[in-house]
Amino acid sequence: MAGRNRYPRENHRGYPPEGPPSRVPMSRPMPPHPIMLEEELEIQHHEIRRLLGENRRLVDDRIALQQELGAAREELRRMNIAISDIQAENEMHSRQLIERGLKLEADLRATEPLKKEAAQLHGEIERLNSIRHDLSGQVQTLTKDLTKLQAENKQLPALRAEVEGLHKELMHARVAIDYEKKASAELMDHKQSMEKNLVSMAREVEKLRAELTNSDSRSWGAGGSYRMNYGNPDGNYLRAYGDGYGRPMGAGDNVPLYGSSSTPWAELSWLSVMQRVEVYGSSQFVFTSVDNVAMVWEKQKKPDRCRRRKKRRDGGGS
Repeated sequence: MAGRNRYPRENHRGYPPEGPPSRVPMSRPMPPHPIMLEEELEIQHHEIRRLLGENRRLVDDRIALQQELGAAREELRRMNIAISDIQAENEMHSRQLIERGLKLEADLRATEPLKKEAAQLHGEIERLNSIRHDLSGQVQTLTKDLTKLQAENKQLPALRAEVEGLHKELMHARVAIDYEKKASAELMDHKQSMEKNLVSMAREVEKLRAELTNSDSRSWGAGGSYRMNYGNPDGNYLRAYGDGYGRPMGAGDNVPLYGSSSTPWAELSWLSVMQRVEVYGSSQFVFTSVDNVAMVWEKQKKPDRCRRRKKRRDGGGS
């Protein structure tokens, strides 16, 4: 309060004043006034209090900064630990990624054949698709054919009945053909045997003709120019059984000696055969040829007998 509205005193604190040195001789300083000393002390106290406050604040700030520094160091330590953990984790993760990448590369190398196989499968799929289209068309065609066949199957019972009838007729025809074959074989054998017998009979007849010629020449020479019969010396009386060659005894020269040429060998009667046997005494001819001649005679006469029986039945019915 005492120093208000006053210029502050220069405080040289024992140093010489600045400026050029004066040539004034140095005088002995005067002792300061006590009021000025009090004011100066008061100012110093005020300055000390201010410095103490600032020092206190600085101490507080220093303590706070030390605390913050400790917290920061702790945080830094934790961050370092976290960073090391993160780095380890990142290294492990990167190692896993590298291993996974290597594995994927190996898998990719291994999938190269699979790619080729996939391309082949694509081609196979396309081929199978084309085959499927073709099969679909075939299935449609077969469906139409199946529908047509189902419509035709409805007519199967009638066709089966017709086929069964034809089968029965075929069986009857086969039986008839077998019977005819057997009959024709038997007839062929019989015909061959008849032909052989007829050939043998023809040979016998030729022999008989030759013998008859010789006999006629001998009898003509012995009997003269008269036509005499062996059975009756009178030429006007004929022999009762004929001359043995299918004509009556005493018939004229116009009558054939060996019978009519139109008459078959099968129509030779038992009587003519027996007469020939009586004349020439050929027992072998009887046993070899008579049975066959009789058989041919019966076969040729059988249709005539059947016709006569039919006529009699028709006449009796009317």
